[in-house]
Amino acid sequence: MTGKTKKAAKAVAKADHDATHKAAEHRDTPLAKATGFLAEIGDQPQMVATAIGTAAVGLALRRPDIVRGGVRMLAAHVVATAIKSAIKQSVDRARPAKAIDDGETVFEPGKSQDHAMTSFPSGHTAGAVAVARAVSRDVGGAGVPAALIATGVAAAQPVTGKHYLSDLVAGAAVGWISEALVSAVFDRVAPHVEVVVGAVVVGAED
Repeated sequence: MTGKTKKAAKAVAKADHDATHKAAEHRDTPLAKATGFLAEIGDQPQMVATAIGTAAVGLALRRPDIVRGGVRMLAAHVVATAIKSAIKQSVDRARPAKAIDDGETVFEPGKSQDHAMTSFPSGHTAGAVAVARAVSRDVGGAGVPAALIATGVAAAQPVTGKHYLSDLVAGAAVGWISEALVSAVFDRVAPHVEVVVGAVVVGAED
């Protein structure tokens, strides 16, 4: 790494640190806490429930496209969760709230099991982006609302002191890549899924 590259990297890291800590200064206010509560829609149980619920609605409405969307959402979320978990298990990074309280920023290789040391990357962002991308492929009109929700989930993380901006970027990349990998495989097997769903629908009608 050249001197200029190192200098640029340090500048980016400082900007990330300063901007996030400034955003997290008011993390204990009622508004910030309410924002964090709403952003929990991006947590794993909620995302899994949303995916399964989407598939269930598709079955109830006899809509193979919605069923396909729900299954794709679930698969994309599972892959994103696996990738972000693997990264978290190899990187120790103090969450902004902890760094502010302790006065020390930690970002280094490690295997800490302390939740306060698993800031990188943002799992909420990874899951929300993966699910948003997945549903946009199959469910008409869902793309924009899903993208807005994913953006909201991500934007709330620095405000609540849970993640740095760079955690969000990494999380979004994990979600995007995970969904792309899933869809590359999923689109090959989707026709078979539709045949099965179609058989279920016909059976229900009989």
